[in-house]
Amino acid sequence: MPESIPTSQVNTIVFACEAGMGSSLMSVNALKKKLQQAKVANVTVVHKPARAIPKDAQVVVVHKGLVQVARKAAPDAVVVAFNHFFNDPVFDQIVQAFVSGGEIVGVKE
Repeated sequence: MPESIPTSQVNTIVFACEAGMGSSLMSVNALKKKLQQAKVANVTVVHKPARAIPKDAQVVVVHKGLVQVARKAAPDAVVVAFNHFFNDPVFDQIVQAFVSGGEIVGVKE
């Protein structure tokens, strides 16, 4: 499992959740809006159920309770975990990484 990935290599972020509805969908839209406001245009955010994460995903954003599911589904992805569906600092850290040309850092094993 890679622990980080340069934003220059990321073209898609998979936001995965348990059921695919409700709070997670609002979080996906909030992340998309934050990226748009920061004028980050070269990345797409897609919403998937955790058990349907594409095997070739680069970055997977999941609630901390789904980290192991995400790792199993996409073993080569950087997995970013959050605690709160709304205003979690992880979302701002992802946006800032794109703005600064840095790296997206995932959870350690």
